[in-house]
Amino acid sequence: MNTLAALLLLGFSAFGLLPQQEEPPHLEISTSFPSQVVRAGETVSLTLDIENIGLPDQIVDIAVTSLPDGWTASFLGAGRLVHSAYVERDSSRPVTLKVMVPEDVATGSYPILVAARGQDSQDQLELELIVGELLPPQLSLEADLPVLKGTPDSNFSYRVKITNDSEQDLLVSFDVQAPEFLDITVEKAFGGQELASLPVKAGDTEDVDIKVHPLAQAPAGEYPILVRVQSAEVSETIELTAIITGKSDLNLTSPDGRLSATATAGRESPVELVLRNSGSAPAVDIEMRSSPPAGWDVRFEPDTIEALQPGEEATITAYIKPPEKAVAGDYSITFRAMPEEGTNEVAEFRITLQTSTVWGVVALVLIAAALGVVALAVSRFGRR
Repeated sequence: MNTLAALLLLGFSAFGLLPQQEEPPHLEISTSFPSQVVRAGETVSLTLDIENIGLPDQIVDIAVTSLPDGWTASFLGAGRLVHSAYVERDSSRPVTLKVMVPEDVATGSYPILVAARGQDSQDQLELELIVGELLPPQLSLEADLPVLKGTPDSNFSYRVKITNDSEQDLLVSFDVQAPEFLDITVEKAFGGQELASLPVKAGDTEDVDIKVHPLAQAPAGEYPILVRVQSAEVSETIELTAIITGKSDLNLTSPDGRLSATATAGRESPVELVLRNSGSAPAVDIEMRSSPPAGWDVRFEPDTIEALQPGEEATITAYIKPPEKAVAGDYSITFRAMPEEGTNEVAEFRITLQTSTVWGVVALVLIAAALGVVALAVSRFGRR
């Protein structure tokens, strides 16, 4: 029977069916890391939590009751020196304990005792600071996307994570080595401020953006970018890559650069054009098109260019034929160079239209004939 009762009691306890005993009201003082390795001459900050469990709201006095000879300690709350803290029922209050380690202290383990005293309860916490050698400073770098691809018009942005894998804060600076044709800046992630240096706390991580802006004339190819992050004690590098695919950049003009020409009504007039590729990639299958005034005819020789390499130019002749009865004056014609890939190039020319010289000759003949008739009439009838 006793065995059965014990088994039932054990089963109820396992499934949480027995009533739980309430914890008696009391104070507790604790910290997440009660034992730490420090250096001689270092000032150590430890966060202590004073917890009021079931007691009325009250003021809790705090004190260091045991401290090694030559060491100094103080409590900070809200940035000020404090000797007590007000802790409400079933809540906690954080307090910072600052301990100054002497410069000439020997290596070894040093205990510190902290006490918290309230109205009806008290608690104490034993800390241990071990004076010895800290881990050497160490940085690690990681890029989300170390290889990016785009045209010279693209803006490359690399997010790099900097981790301080050491026990001391570091102030790091940046040194970026890259080929020509690349303009590079280092900016704070999520902020956009350009950086020359950046503080990274011990064990913490900071994100930076490496912004790469290719120049317009950057040739196609792969560009290695070496980023060095360094402090006075440690240095680490990471290699990024920008792949520039290249882009054609067409310019349509005339041999002398003037976008104007003359044409004669009813006749085909040649207009010489020059097409240049000042980009970093070939322009292929370029078709020539035009938008002339109504009734005008325009043809090109050649009307298609298979390929135009970077730095090359081609000469094209546009033959313009206005209608015979077109009125003399200035007209506008738009010429277009349209590659298979890339941006179309557009040039607008002003065409000065002249009437045909045939009509001028006819007019002169008519005038001469009229003058001849007048002269004949005068000579025949003038004596009368």
